[in-house]
Formats: sequence, structure tokens, C-alpha cells
Amino acid sequence: MKIGLYFGSFNPIHNGHLVIAGYMAEFTDIDQVWMVVSPQNPLKAKTGLLKDTHRLALVNEAIGHYRKIKASNIEFKMPQPSYTINTLLHLAEKYPQHRFVLIMGQDNLQTFDRWKNYQDILKNYELYIYPRPNIEGDKFMNHPKVKLVDAPMMEISASFIRKAIKDKKDVRFMVPESVYNYMTEMHFYEK
Repeated sequence: MKIGLYFGSFNPIHNGHLVIAGYMAEFTDIDQVWMVVSPQNPLKAKTGLLKDTHRLALVNEAIGHYRKIKASNIEFKMPQPSYTINTLLHLAEKYPQHRFVLIMGQDNLQTFDRWKNYQDILKNYELYIYPRPNIEGDKFMNHPKVKLVDAPMMEISASFIRKAIKDKKDVRFMVPESVYNYMTEMHFYEK
């Protein structure tokens, strides 16, 4: 199977993440999308992150029983911060029957040359890039392993949702109902 790896903090997961994952699963040659919950992105501060297990639970709540998208905690037992190349090598060893591709936003491609061993990633893996608002071309866009996917452009962000919750705004239409209920019950992001 061709597995699309959609890495993220998912702090919290929202409808924008799900639209992208669903589009990749239904409208590309990817057989299944694994939403890899990252304990810590090396290029982002860890402050404000919910516990890994809570973020994983929210992803599982969001995807429900949809067979083409799975939640993955593969990075939970790996050294932190989480480096994509290490996860890719681990997955290739653990699941040699699958072909893995990376799913990422065009905004992340702009800092891709700061990723650990990014040349090895480009050499060995395809990158499925979805468009992001106000992002122009990038030096990697013409690389043969980089594929721009005509996915819907999403302008919603987890940081916006966290701030809205803190400001006592209702975000019920920005996240799946089960995620909204879970966050409300647990009082996530209120302080």
C-alpha cells in the first residue's frame, strides 16, 4: 500500500486537517493516510502543547471509523525532538510492505532545507504538497519528487482555535463535534 504520512502536532486537530487528509485519501493515489501525532516538532516550541495522549485521543475522535485514515503514535517512543528522517527509517523497517510518502503544506516546504537530512528524504520519498494561503513558489517545487496536489486551500489553524477558546469563543464549527465535546469536557486550551 501507498501510505501518506501527515505529521503534525494536531494541537488540536481541526476540520482543515481532516479536509486535507480526506482529500489525499480520496483524490490521489494514496491508499491510506496516517496522521502521525508528533510529540515535539524540532522547529517549534513545546509550550502550550497538550499531552501526547490527549492529542492522539482527539485525532482518534476526529477520524472515527473511517478506514482510509488512521492515527499513529509511532513517534511517542522515539527520541525527542521528533526528526522526520528517523521516523521514516523506523517505519520502512517496521512496514517493508508499504511505500511511504510525506504530506505537507506548502508553507513547510519553505523551511524544508532546515530539516535533518532533508536531502535523503527528497532522494527516497515523494512529497505531496497541499497549497497554503499567501505562499508563493519555492525552490523545491520543481524537484521531481515534489508533487503539488490540488487540495482545497484551508485558512484555519490550530493556533487560531487555541486562542479563540482562551478568549471564550465558540469553535464548534471548526472541529468535529466529538473533538469539540472532548475539549469542552476536559477544559482544554481555556487558560
